[in-house]
Amino acid sequence: MNQPRDFSLHGAIDLGARQAAAQRRQRAAEQGPAAEGQAGTVIDVTDESFNIDVVARSRTVPVILDLWAEWCGPCKQLGPILEKLATEANGAWVLARVDVDANPQLSAALQVQSIPMVVAVVAGQIADGFLGALPESQVREWLGQVMRVAAQLGLQPPANGQAAAGGQGGDGNGQALPADARASAVRPEWAGVPGAAEAESAFAAAQAAMERGDMNAAEAEFEKVLSRFPGDPVATMGLRQVGLIRRVESYDQAGVRRDAEERPGDAAAQVRAADIELAMGKIDDSFQRLLDTIRRTTGEDRETARKHLVSLFEIFPPRDPRVAKARSQLSSLLF
Repeated sequence: MNQPRDFSLHGAIDLGARQAAAQRRQRAAEQGPAAEGQAGTVIDVTDESFNIDVVARSRTVPVILDLWAEWCGPCKQLGPILEKLATEANGAWVLARVDVDANPQLSAALQVQSIPMVVAVVAGQIADGFLGALPESQVREWLGQVMRVAAQLGLQPPANGQAAAGGQGGDGNGQALPADARASAVRPEWAGVPGAAEAESAFAAAQAAMERGDMNAAEAEFEKVLSRFPGDPVATMGLRQVGLIRRVESYDQAGVRRDAEERPGDAAAQVRAADIELAMGKIDDSFQRLLDTIRRTTGEDRETARKHLVSLFEIFPPRDPRVAKARSQLSSLLF
């Protein structure tokens, strides 16, 4: 399987996409429970909604991009297979459909040359992909590889979707679990620990709150997890994501970029610019901005940049290679 690489959709993040996503969810809710459930596992993504619906979402659960067009015959063969497997996966991964004709910016960013094209986005990175209409068995095998990469990066499947790769619920050895066992399963490190079931329920509620854009509820649920398991990396990651979303939505992005360019030694200005870069998926750029700020400043400004950089590390899985690289650079600057 190919090594993950950074993904960035060039251009400013469209924070109106959150409102559009909320409107889509509202329409799905009005159509009934079945439509609402489908909207959670199979979504339509646009140039405008990509940063929220794919990049941000992929830091919690793998997102599989299906790039298609109405005129594409093979797309019509592959699409139903992907939708079937997404429904079976029950939230372990999300299928994001992209009409390449209607979304030229995305097509250019992904360097689409032929379709159908399928791409896995995990923890804000492109993990792997394939071209053409593969048979279901090969798609299942490929999804298994994607889910193994996700596990290595520290992503946990949502509590309501304890499905193994390829859409089958499992015990980690490919054996199917009964529905009641999947519903009550907890993260391995919590097994047998008092309060684990309650923490798992709170974590699932936090994920659901983030999906519907309720940051206050998400924060409260992540705090419940951390009250039972202080320092839990997955809950901490979620809480940091909530903080990032809140901050970026409050910024005047044009003003932030102007301030950062005009005042390279202003740690507060560089912190805000780094937040926007991270939200756009420009992870290395975000880390490098703060490392450069630490290099050129002293005293309180330097400490502001250092603390913020460390807090951004916590948005990612502990073993993320980009975090490891930036930590190493930070250590070199500090010692």
